[in-house]
Amino acid sequence: MVKCGAGPRPAAASQAAQSGSPSLIISAAHPHQFPPEHAAVEVAFLGRSNVGKSSLLNRLVGQDGLAFTSSRPGCTQLINFFQIEEALHFVDLPGYGYAQVPVEQKAEWRKLIESYLLHRRNLALSFVLIDARRGWMEMDRELKAWLEFHNRRYQVIVTKIDKLKSNNGVKAALDAIRKEIPEHELVPFSAITGRGVREIWQIISKIKNKQ
Repeated sequence: MVKCGAGPRPAAASQAAQSGSPSLIISAAHPHQFPPEHAAVEVAFLGRSNVGKSSLLNRLVGQDGLAFTSSRPGCTQLINFFQIEEALHFVDLPGYGYAQVPVEQKAEWRKLIESYLLHRRNLALSFVLIDARRGWMEMDRELKAWLEFHNRRYQVIVTKIDKLKSNNGVKAALDAIRKEIPEHELVPFSAITGRGVREIWQIISKIKNKQ
């Protein structure tokens, strides 16, 4: 089991609702712990371990401590539900592909993630995060194929774009990722510079307006 230190802990949903700023609703280990489905739109974030999900979430809301960040992969082991606005939840799903997690634990994570993605009625969109330096890896392709097979809407965010040191490097990385999803627009993102934040919020706003 990966030991990550103090991470997000379960919180009462009423506590999140009463807060004026984004806050954790609950960290769910089982589907029966998911918050009740209601009018709030949910946007999910998926990606490999250490792809930068927590940094992305924190940057989107301008709140460093919203999602727990760690230099050690595999530290998001539950499905974390965050209340961002009264009618908007962010959902941070466990990262996949971390080799040091036991096989049995990986299987449990997969069941938990698939249960959420398949049956959550107010899930409006999944953001799939791809590391700009790594591009598509096999587990990313499996996730993409699974989402497409089950007709689940998704949007690709290319993270850590600032790690590429030249414009040519950025273009080459984006072109390589785009080849596998030519019908999709990519969102390049950097938690350091804030690139992509406005575009991601524009996507979320459009989704909310359609519900």
